[in-house]
Amino acid sequence: MGASADQTRHPQAVLAIILISYLMIILDTSIVMTGLPQIRQELGFSASQLGWVQSIYTLAFGGFLLLGARAGDILGRRKTFQAGLVIFTVASALIGLAQSVAWMIAARGLQGFGAAILAPSTLALLSFAFPEGRERTRATAWYGSTAGIGAAVGLVLGGVLAQTISWRVGFFINLPIGLAMILLGARYVEETEPRPGTFDLLGAIASTLGIGALIWGVLESAERGWGNLPALGAMAAGAVIMAGFVRHEARADQPILPLRLFDNPERVGAYLARFLYLAAMVGFFFFTTQFMQEVDGFTPLQAGLGFLPMTLVNFAVATRVPDLTERMGNRALMLIGIAMTALGMGWLAQVQAGGSYALGIGLPMALIGAGQGLCFGPLTASGIAGTPREDAGAASGLVNVAHQMGMSFGLAVLVAAAAMFGQGGFAESFHAAMTTGAVLLVLALVAAWALIPAAGRSAH
Repeated sequence: MGASADQTRHPQAVLAIILISYLMIILDTSIVMTGLPQIRQELGFSASQLGWVQSIYTLAFGGFLLLGARAGDILGRRKTFQAGLVIFTVASALIGLAQSVAWMIAARGLQGFGAAILAPSTLALLSFAFPEGRERTRATAWYGSTAGIGAAVGLVLGGVLAQTISWRVGFFINLPIGLAMILLGARYVEETEPRPGTFDLLGAIASTLGIGALIWGVLESAERGWGNLPALGAMAAGAVIMAGFVRHEARADQPILPLRLFDNPERVGAYLARFLYLAAMVGFFFFTTQFMQEVDGFTPLQAGLGFLPMTLVNFAVATRVPDLTERMGNRALMLIGIAMTALGMGWLAQVQAGGSYALGIGLPMALIGAGQGLCFGPLTASGIAGTPREDAGAASGLVNVAHQMGMSFGLAVLVAAAAMFGQGGFAESFHAAMTTGAVLLVLALVAAWALIPAAGRSAH
């Protein structure tokens, strides 16, 4: 009971360590985007190779998530938290030092693996440190808000650093932060009790191969089209492997993914809504930064700063989410946030080349930022609602799987939509992608409304 008794000894320190560590992961998903032109020129990437700077990170991150989550349950979550921090920090240094295409891609893959170990540990530790109720609601609201704020800040910071210093600095800044979190984690984060027993090795291999094949197939489809046979074959293989994985998990004594997590409609709704929401948001970041630079002639610095309306509003709203959740409830806040994001995305889809930045981009971004600030915390809280402590790692892994799979799927769908309906140049491609994103957000709203019950009707 030592760990349990110590939970309240330094709760704010534990929360700060968790949030900063998670912020590093989110930042590095987006900070690289505005630096891609520099990376291509400096390291000699081809156009097709450049996509793998982001794709290999997503592939490794998504593929190893359930493995990382289960490792935390068995070995102790502080151990895996520390291990993930070490791997992620070392990989960040290797990326900053990269001298070739192969070096860069390998280091980004290692960083994605570190993120897969670290991400579920952060949310599982939060679930352990804060008992279900008011304190956990506030903590998960901050955690969820960090995901939205980090993605937007990464684009701004990436643009500033790429133009004023170097894209490498965006990765080198992880070194002092990562080292500080490793040391502070060792001091303040309490270890969870390891769960002795057999490790579901077959389940771990199947989940990694299945999710990895699905993500690879979707990413290849985004680059080469939905008719690409290797991509279709990878997705088919991934689906077959995942079907076998589910069958195996139903029979395993100690499954890597307890299927009872899907018994709760609130969690299922949160996973589905998060998947669809991220599918839309990845396209927003991917296409908007290109629209500002390629159509409106922004520099990388200007494009990064162009996301400030979203970033500032997102931060301002996110800081109010813990209090708003107590007053309005998780579900209401989530639905309002998703609806606002959909309206902002639909508005952004109407922007014209050379039009007013304030009216065409800035104000829709502010609306998207407000919506994202409102809904990420509630989506995260619902994703782990009613979860027993022994399943905290698996539930945390599922939240992050929905996040990563949504981004991968969304990028492929929106790129395909842009190619199909954007024959008249990038501006038309942008309109098609943002319109499709708005449709995905409406589907996320429907999923949340239909599956997530109002307060007092939640089934645990």
